[in-house]
Order: sequence, then C-alpha cells, then structure tokens
Amino acid sequence: MSSSLCCSSALGGNSSVINFQVGVILDLDTQLGHRALDCLMIARSDFYSRHPNYTTRLVLHARDSKGNAIDAAASGLQLLKDIKVDAVIGPQKSSQAHFLMSLGERAQVPIVSFSATSPSLQPRTNFFVQTVQTDDTEVGAIAAIVKAFQWNQVVIIYEDSEYGNGIVPYLSNALQDINARVAYKSLIPVSAHEDFILKELYKMTTMQTRVFIVHLSYSLGARFFLKAKAIGMMSEGYVWIITSDLMDLLSSMNLHVVEAMQGVLGVKTLIPKTSNLDPHRLRKKIFDIANPGYKPADIVSNFDAWAYDTMWALAMAAEQVGTHYPEASYQDTTADLNSSDLFNLPISKRGPKLLKAILTTRFKGLSGIFHLVDGKLYPSSYKILNVVGNGEKEVTVWTPSHGLKRVRRNTTDKFNSTEDFSSSIMWPGKSRVIPRGWEVPVRGKKLRVAVAVRPGFEEYLNVMRDSRTGAVHFGGYYIEVFKSVMAALPYAVPYDFIHFEKPDGSCAGSYGDLIYQVFLQNYDAAIGDITITGNRSNYVDFTLPFAEGGVVRIVPITYEDDNGMWTFLKPMKKELWLTSIAFFFATGLAVWILEHRTSSAFRGPPSYHLGMIFYFPFSTLVFAHRERIVTNLARLVVVVWMFVVLILNSTYTASLSSRLTVQRLRPAIADVKELIRKGHSVGCYQGSFVCDNLRGMGFNDSKIKMYRLPEDYKEALSYGGKSDSISAFFDVVPYSKLFQSKYCDKYTIVGPTYRTDGFAFVFPKVSPLVADVSRAVIKLTENSEMLDIQREWSISDPTCNGPDTTETSVSVSLQSFKGLFAITGAITSSCLLIFIANYVYKNRSSLQQILNSRTTVWSKIKEIVTHFDQRDLSSHPSIMERDPKFKYPKPEVAEIVSSSESVDLSNTNLTVLSLPMNILSTQFNNVAVPNIPTDSTFSNSTAVSPVSEEESNTAIDASDS
Repeated sequence: MSSSLCCSSALGGNSSVINFQVGVILDLDTQLGHRALDCLMIARSDFYSRHPNYTTRLVLHARDSKGNAIDAAASGLQLLKDIKVDAVIGPQKSSQAHFLMSLGERAQVPIVSFSATSPSLQPRTNFFVQTVQTDDTEVGAIAAIVKAFQWNQVVIIYEDSEYGNGIVPYLSNALQDINARVAYKSLIPVSAHEDFILKELYKMTTMQTRVFIVHLSYSLGARFFLKAKAIGMMSEGYVWIITSDLMDLLSSMNLHVVEAMQGVLGVKTLIPKTSNLDPHRLRKKIFDIANPGYKPADIVSNFDAWAYDTMWALAMAAEQVGTHYPEASYQDTTADLNSSDLFNLPISKRGPKLLKAILTTRFKGLSGIFHLVDGKLYPSSYKILNVVGNGEKEVTVWTPSHGLKRVRRNTTDKFNSTEDFSSSIMWPGKSRVIPRGWEVPVRGKKLRVAVAVRPGFEEYLNVMRDSRTGAVHFGGYYIEVFKSVMAALPYAVPYDFIHFEKPDGSCAGSYGDLIYQVFLQNYDAAIGDITITGNRSNYVDFTLPFAEGGVVRIVPITYEDDNGMWTFLKPMKKELWLTSIAFFFATGLAVWILEHRTSSAFRGPPSYHLGMIFYFPFSTLVFAHRERIVTNLARLVVVVWMFVVLILNSTYTASLSSRLTVQRLRPAIADVKELIRKGHSVGCYQGSFVCDNLRGMGFNDSKIKMYRLPEDYKEALSYGGKSDSISAFFDVVPYSKLFQSKYCDKYTIVGPTYRTDGFAFVFPKVSPLVADVSRAVIKLTENSEMLDIQREWSISDPTCNGPDTTETSVSVSLQSFKGLFAITGAITSSCLLIFIANYVYKNRSSLQQILNSRTTVWSKIKEIVTHFDQRDLSSHPSIMERDPKFKYPKPEVAEIVSSSESVDLSNTNLTVLSLPMNILSTQFNNVAVPNIPTDSTFSNSTAVSPVSEEESNTAIDASDS
C-alpha cells in the first residue's frame, strides 16, 4: 500500500457540503496501523450511513510514519503546510507524539491519538487529545493482583522509550501503596538484540523474586517471552503480569509466541458487551478486506474499538463546528508560507473550535461511553485475564471503586480471599498452586546465616571447632530453634551457618556491625541473642521474637541489719504513720463532741477536755479506755475505730516481728537514681545495645564498663568499692536469669524490667522469608515445641539452690489501708453531721436569739460555744441512767411553795434546780416545778425551800461545767 492515501465521500446532489480535511499518521507497515486505518474508514462510512443529512464530511489523508518519529514529524509538516488539515489522527506511538503535538499547537490544529498511551504526554499541550485509556489507569489493577496474592516484591521490565518510561512512576507508586517493593527495574532497549535480552533474563534468575511485571511493545514483547521460555523462566513458581497493550494484541500474535506465554496474567480494558454498535460486524468488515501478509484476528482489539470511536467523535465535532462556522478553515498566510522557514505553519481557524467540540463530545460507542476528561479518555474498569491455550480466559474484574470483584454479571461483590478466583488460574508450568513469589536463587548458593556467639552461656549458643578437620559445629538453644523453624516452613530452604568472626578467630564486631553486614547483604540472615530495636529495624527486617525480652539489673546482695534504734518505725511507711496519727486525733475529737453534752466523763475544765481528746483514742490501742460511752452515735464511731485499730495493731506486730526474727537478703543498692547520684560504676556486655541504653538513662561514659565473659563481671561485682569494681550489671533477661541461678547466694536481680522486644532472627530488608519464618515461630510456640527445646537445654526455668533470695522486707504502705480509713472517716463524719443537725434543731430558738442579738461576731461565737458547753439534761432519761456520775435529787430536796411575795435567796443555803419538768415529774409524781427565773431574787414566783448541807450534796449542781 502506498504511503499516501486520500479517502472522501460526497453528498449526492448536494453542493453545500463542507469538507473537513483530516490527516491520518500511522505505521502502515504494521498490523496495528493497517487495521487501525481500516477501522477509521469503516467508522467514517458507518457514521455517514447513519447520518446522511449531515452537511459536513471528513476527508482522510493517510500518511505512513514508517515506525519512527522523524517520518511522523515530516508527515505532520506536509499535512499541516500543504494539505492544511483541520485535524490529525495519530501518531501510533507515544515516542512519535512529542514533535507532532508541538506542530499541532503551533498551527492550532488538534492532534488526536487512539494508540499513544503514555501518561507523560499530558498535559504538554492543550491541542493533544488521547482518545485511549492511558497506562496510568491500569496500575491500580496490577497492584490489586500483587496485593491479592501477598507478593511483597516484584521486578518491573519495561522498554526504553516514551511508551515504556511513562508508566514506571505510576506503577512504582501504586506498588508502594500496598507495601510491595520493586526489587529491580529491567530496562530493555527497543532495538535490543537477543544476547541483551538473555543477559537480563539470566540476571533476574539470580534474584529471589519471581514476580515480573512486563510493559513492552508488541514486537519486543513477543521476542522477550520466547527467550524467557527458552531458558526455563516460564516454569512453575514464576509469575508474569503483562500490561494492557500487550494483552490486547495477544490475539494477533503467532501461535508459538502464545504458547510461550502460557500461564501469564494480564490486564485489559473492559469493553461493555451492551454497546450500541456490533463488534462482530466490525470484525467481519475488517477481515473481509484483503490484507495480504497479515494474520486475521479472532476478536476486535481495544485499539480497533478506540480507532472506530475516534472517527465518530471527530465526525460529530466537525458537524457541530461546520454548522456554526462554515467559513474558510485557515487564515490567509500566503506571504508567510513563501518564506524559507520550514516550520512557518498556517494558523487554523477551525482548529480551536474543533478541539473544543471534541472535548465536549459524549456518546455511547463501540468501546463504551466516549467521555474525555482533561484531554484523556475517562478511566474505566479492567479485566484480569489468564493466557490459556490459544487465547485468554477471564479471571476477574477490577474497578476503581470496588477493586477485584466477581465475574458474574450485574454484581459488585468483592472477593473475600484469593481462593475465590485463584482456583481458575493456570500458572506458568501448567501449575494450579499459587506461587509464593520468590525462590532461593538458582546461583547454587545456600543461605549464608551469620551466627553471633556470646561466650560464657553455652546453653544458648556454643561453637565447637574440630581440631583435626577444622569443621565448625554450632549448638545451643538458638541453633535448635532456627533449625526447627526452617523445618516448619512449607518449602525447603538450604542454609549454612557462618561464625561471625575474623580470620584470627576473634569477634568480627558488635551486634551493630553484624546488622550492617546483613544490610549490605554480605549475609542472608543472622541468628543469636539479637534484640529488636528501633534503630536496627531501619536497616534490616526482624521476624517475630522467639525469646523473651527486657533488660534487668544484677547487684550484689547483703544481709539486712534491723537492729537500729529506729527499727520500730520501719514496719509502716511515713504516709501511713501520719495518716494513722491524724485519724487518732480526729476520732478523739469526734467522740468528745458526741459525748460532751451528755456524759460526765467528757466534762470538766478545758485542760481535761484536751487531755481526753488525745487520751481516749490512744487508749483503744490496748483496749484500756474506762470511759463509758452513753450515746449511740459515739458508740458507732468507737466500734468502727476499734476495728481499724485492731487491724493496724496486728499488721504492725507481724511486720515488726518478721524484721526482728527473720534474716533476709537485700541488694546493696536498689535504685538506679542512687547509682547515678552517687557516681557508681555499672557494667554491660560489650557490643550490646544495653550500653547505649545506660547512656540514655544518664550514666556517664566513664562509669560504664564493658565485659565479655560472665566471670569478668562476676569478679567486678564482688570487689565492692575498689576502683575496678561495679555496683550493678545490666543485661538482658535470659542471660540474667541464668547468671543468677548459678550465683544466687551472692547476686540478685532487682528493680524494674526495662521493656524490649526480645530476640529475633534477622533478614535483609523486605526479605520474602520474614513472613513465613514469623509464622513458623508462632506455630512452634503454640504447639509447645519451643518449650520442649528449652527443657532440652535446661533454660526453661533456671532455679536457684542457694539461700532465700527474698528482697528486703517491704514496709506497709497507706494503699493497703485506704479502704479502712475511708470507712471510718465516712461513718465518723456522718455521725457528726447527724449530731450537729439534731443539736441545731433542738436549740434553734436559743441559737436564733443569739444570732439575732446586736453583739459582735466574736461575742456571738462565744455565746454559741458557751451554750454548747452546757450539759444537755433534756436527753432521754435512759441516757442519764447510763451515766454513772448522774444522780437524781431526793424527794425532800425541793419543796415547791407558792408565794406572792418576793424571796431574797442571796444569803440562804438554797440550790436552784434547772431540771426540766418532765424529768422531775417522771421521778416524783407529787412534785411540780414551774419555770424558775435565773435571777437570785424572785418576784411573784415560786420559791424553793431551804435544804440541809447533807441533802444538798445529793442534788445536781446546775452550774456544773
């Protein structure tokens, strides 16, 4: 076929037709370009057959770009300068679009491409339109596949072109969002030779990852998979995912290429089957046209559908513009075009209007809803396909809003797990087993496992070297755990233990150095007493811990000496002592208030009152109080208080007895702050993270001493006060317990346990083994196999056979008695409130009279106190009877006489009784006592007869205070 083709159609008998010149730039020597041109012509014919009354017609001017950017640019110049086209359809490749879109912007002619899918082409110019799903819309579907099968690292293979490079940033970001690491990016030149492809493939076989995402063009992709098949990379265990462009053209590939791609997964834009246009009719038209040298496709590709819809959209836009703007399409620039400037292009007048019409065109086409957003086709859903046999098999569907969903029609149900659709996938090698996404590299090397050995604790890890053969044998708890974990994996992983040491046999460095060597991938793993820390996790990945963590303090112990003069104060802490004394005084005051107005035992001069307040509660300690309690409220307070005293007394006696009779061990220094304050030296294991923690606690570097052998820091702890001694040794819990079990008569573990995350196995960052090894650790822990290994190496529960290592006796704290004090405080307060309320109610008249008086506040207070101090003889008679000091007057004490005359009592031996009427009437039915004035002279009132001195002693003195 020639490189230039002009196709037009005319309206029969209609001279008012408006022609729009449309350039078409495609690679006509390729099957995709040739078929695309056929689709464009069929689409133009179908459009005007359906719309015969339209007054516009598209005239196509086809040019062959011959597969390179220079010919595409030359064709564009010729179409814009000579033909003066109103629009250009093309180019076919993303790499050809750069220069052509610049020409379109200069001439203000829209460049419309249905096959340039690179997302990097937008938004370089407003005159470039992509009527195709760009590559960035499919990365979500690819990432969803990787996430569904929990593959944590992949290799991206892409070609070195605008088409290949455009997707990489979007794909990398999508994989990063699901925590999948891009282990390697393989860049394949477009014109790569077979040797280069083989070299890259062999390089990838040496890597652990087996998940490959391929973004190559049609011809390069076919050659690539043929070579992958040849070297055995299309076998079981491999995962291949191809992008939509390559998947869309699968039906056009030769059978031996399709055979090489068996088991490949791919994504492809979902074309609705409910389209208004019939793809089968389009397929019949395309393949009925004589296309010698090309293989007929079984199905219409997405590119065929996009080419078809592009022509319809352009024809609709032309009709809209031609109807409203039928004038000349270009400005008159004849003079300018005669200049020698090759790029001096005419300016289109229709171009901007046609561009605007295209961007706003919306219809239901062969590929679905044609709708442009920001100059690109609106993103749609994708099908997940599996290459099986001679074609493709639909596995599932991915939508931007719902993710992976079931293939059933009219449903948006999500998959609960990969089992819902993975059973229908045939993987490379015709396998039905889901690949785990990684393998031990085929370079013939085993996993290099570095072993960090700490001397002195052979139970945990030991190294023995055969003097005759030089072979190194590893043993101990850590080695057995690692072997059991690797044996529990669902697959075999060969490994070798390597002692982390220098050639001369000395230690190769600290734990940090070992971590860094794993980070550099000089080792594939590391085991030992390696604690998980935040800083280390920045360089390597840890499995779940297999041994307990934590840092504790080992200190020397001495015997307690409780023979000091203040030993009797130690059973209770200071706050408990102060609280108890406060409650003693408070209880005494409460009882005095409740009993003072009714009981003679709580009356007397002020000094007597104060003594009673202090004496009474303390006398309850030995139950030596003799004062009789006559009121029920006071009795309730005393009963509760005596219960508290009983508990306090018993606790104090028991604690003091224990201190004086039992000899106990105690740490020499029990507080870290005391160690820092007094400038004591402390120790840690050389190269351990514990030394850094000590610096963080506030210890000076000069006070931190490092040791490698248990015997060394045992001696340093034993020196006591010498310059090379230490007061405490900080170490991780497992080693501290084992050390204490050996020397429990001299050293003990004290203080809090500083939290750490325990010992774990170390692997390089994003190693695929981490997750499986962690699951194996959990499995061994749940089935008690880990405990069996501990018992085998006698570290399950280190015991001490020495003397009692109980720490110093603990003083009783206030916390233990808060409940008791709360109860007695609440009851005492309630009784006082009831008493005060009752007192105020009964004496409300007198109190009101005092408050209403015109005296000073201080005088009112004194009067209220004086009133309260008076004995309450109005109490119930039973209360008086319970008072041992209370005596009722005899019948002959008072003789009530009536007299109308005043009686002078100032010099008579009379006692005035202020007894209430009810008391006297109760005891003496024949005695009635009227109101007696308090003045010494009675006027028109009742007089009291004289009494003898002997009889007066039996009467109640009203002035008794």
